[in-house]
Amino acid sequence: MAKIGSMLPEISRHLFKKKATVLYPVERLQIPKDFRGKPICLMEKCSLKCRGLCAMDCPAKAIVIEESGEGAEKKKRLIFLLDRCLFCGQCAESCTFAAIAMTGEFELADYKREALASSQ
Repeated sequence: MAKIGSMLPEISRHLFKKKATVLYPVERLQIPKDFRGKPICLMEKCSLKCRGLCAMDCPAKAIVIEESGEGAEKKKRLIFLLDRCLFCGQCAESCTFAAIAMTGEFELADYKREALASSQ
């Protein structure tokens, strides 16, 4: 009985407060301005002249630079491995051309691992 008596002040303090949780799929909170969701590459800014500094700085090794084509048609593109990504934003900070941005997209669940490779 002594334990219940010590809990009553705590219960009464929280009984009339606003709820801290929401019914997620139905109700949604506003995403903060500096939220770090899925990273994207703005290819019009990215020239890869930095030799993949974003891929080198990624602590999870979640960025792969893929080459396609032959000779003069050779093109490079970034692939974000979202199953490895920590969403830390280090790639966006280390990009010297500001070509990587963190979006507000966070609902990334999928049944197949291959679907989590986001190419730009």
